[in-house]
Amino acid sequence: MSLLATSLRKVVIPATRRVTSTVQYRAISALPDISSSRSRRALFYVPGSDERKIHKSISVGADCIVYDLEDSVSLNKKGTARHMVIDALEASEHGKAEKAVRINAIGTGLELDDLNVILHSKRLQAIVIPKVQSAKDINFVSRMIDSVAVESQRERIRLIASVESALGIMNIREIATADPRLDALIFAAEDYCADLGLIRTRRRNEMLFARQTIVNAAGAYGLQSLDLDEDVLREECKEGREFGFTGKQAIHPSQIDIIQEMFLPDPKDLEHAVRILEGFEHHSEKGVGAFNLDGKMFVLIMHMIDMPVVKWANKIVSRAQAGGMTMPQVENDASACDIFHNSAHLVLARNCVMLLVDLLFFYVSQLIIIIIIIIFHGLPPLSIE
Repeated sequence: MSLLATSLRKVVIPATRRVTSTVQYRAISALPDISSSRSRRALFYVPGSDERKIHKSISVGADCIVYDLEDSVSLNKKGTARHMVIDALEASEHGKAEKAVRINAIGTGLELDDLNVILHSKRLQAIVIPKVQSAKDINFVSRMIDSVAVESQRERIRLIASVESALGIMNIREIATADPRLDALIFAAEDYCADLGLIRTRRRNEMLFARQTIVNAAGAYGLQSLDLDEDVLREECKEGREFGFTGKQAIHPSQIDIIQEMFLPDPKDLEHAVRILEGFEHHSEKGVGAFNLDGKMFVLIMHMIDMPVVKWANKIVSRAQAGGMTMPQVENDASACDIFHNSAHLVLARNCVMLLVDLLFFYVSQLIIIIIIIIFHGLPPLSIE
């Protein structure tokens, strides 16, 4: 199996999630990965009409800064906000944070003016499309990029679709496959509950179907899945990560560090994932049929294997890299990673032992049955001719 070497970036991350090391990780190219190498753990929304907040956003450490032209901007300030946002984009420096704009929903009559202004920016990196109902909404924005955007930017602008209604959930497959520019799906919990008239509960069971639908579609079509649910932030970040979401939206700077910390892989999971991939690579190169990692046996057959554990490990490491984590030092500990050179003989011997045990159990059980019959019924009479 071919292996692709990938260099790691060293970026300062929260101390509770920092793993110190300087090793290189070799990603397995045959395994699927999230479509975008850009991390979007926290999307921080900045009202497009608030000059003070726009200025403060420069120092915010979110993965993605979203200048908002939709809900946070009153109707009479839409025009002013558009020009303030494009000025902010052009004045921004090229840095780690992605620069995005949330336009008004398709069909409001405001989205065309939004796009005709912001698409002239040379610094715009992504567009958040709210209230997406069908693939047509995605396709409309993509066509506008082709016809209006600066030519050098057309291939760089990514799309993020916010699904906020029952109809959007029902059309999630066509939305997820609408356009190659689409990078991520957002689930907007408050809007979804309002659309259906759902009563919010602490356990959030009323949103289980919709959230899992978003995560499943994103996973199936190689997209990121982002959560928007503002209550009980840390608990919901943990729950969202366990569900399979890769990030969450933020409306206040105090939320950013929590979100970005919670959507990094746990250091223990990361270390375990690296050990799995290092072991897989090491044994694959030697053509070894099996190896033992932490007492668990992984069997490799002709390099064409069903390897969900290896896929899981690859995804954990990919997310850690995108979030700026460095890989832990993995020692080649023979006791933790024993090589079995004669794996075929090992499997054969194991099968023979299991067969002998089965035969022994069969004959012993038959003998016990015969003894019980003799005890209760005695020996059968002998017939003498």
